[in-house]
Amino acid sequence: MSENVEAVRAGVVTRYGELAKAAQAGKQVIDCEPQEFTDGCFGSAGYDDTTGLPDGALRASLGCGNPVTVADLQPGETVLDLGSGGGIDVLLSARRVGPTGKAYGLDATPEMIELARANATEAGATNVEFLHGHIEDIPLPDGSVDVVISNCVINLSADKPRVLAEAFRVLKPGGRLGVSDVIADDGLDPAQRAEAEHLVGCSVGTLTEAEYRALLAEAGFTTYTITRTHAANGVLHSAIVHASKPSAPPGVHPPHAGG
Repeated sequence: MSENVEAVRAGVVTRYGELAKAAQAGKQVIDCEPQEFTDGCFGSAGYDDTTGLPDGALRASLGCGNPVTVADLQPGETVLDLGSGGGIDVLLSARRVGPTGKAYGLDATPEMIELARANATEAGATNVEFLHGHIEDIPLPDGSVDVVISNCVINLSADKPRVLAEAFRVLKPGGRLGVSDVIADDGLDPAQRAEAEHLVGCSVGTLTEAEYRALLAEAGFTTYTITRTHAANGVLHSAIVHASKPSAPPGVHPPHAGG
């Protein structure tokens, strides 16, 4: 792994460790400039119904959308949240998939894992499991989940192709990806993109829509859509990303019934 990827990882873990401690101390935490929250679509304000969720999960909500709704979760499904933070999306997913389903949360920050597990205990959620690890190296077997979700986290990775390849790997055939993320306008030079990311505070090498589509295709996804939802600032936008894994490997067809 390159030194740059390791350095970005270390910086993210340190920053989110401090945010987790702040949430545990009863503070409302944000990871972007305050003016970026004025449209009410970042953090816990982006959810329609947070009734019954622990205050700690709401305080630590740092996303840019509502991937639980985006993913159209169904009872009995197994879902994985990449970068689960304080656990809000995992807890909401657990409600959707019900007692016959399972909701995993994966986070690289030990303090966030501790916070999420405490929130799950407070919520009485028994069909959840929080895993410590990196979204570039998901600690789950191939084809083990029905749905992968993420909320404004893939943009934090310095190795986005690896993240999407790992998401594809752990999805079952026919599985789907439903994430909220941040994308950049086309035509920005590196300095313009870096300045916009600094203002938002939660992006690393933000992808354009075309770049995102190319990486989804490279990972193996055959059906994908990207829909802009809100402007994060003048050149960065929150977006919903849907993608599907083929039901069978290319060239493999189910046997025909009969002769």
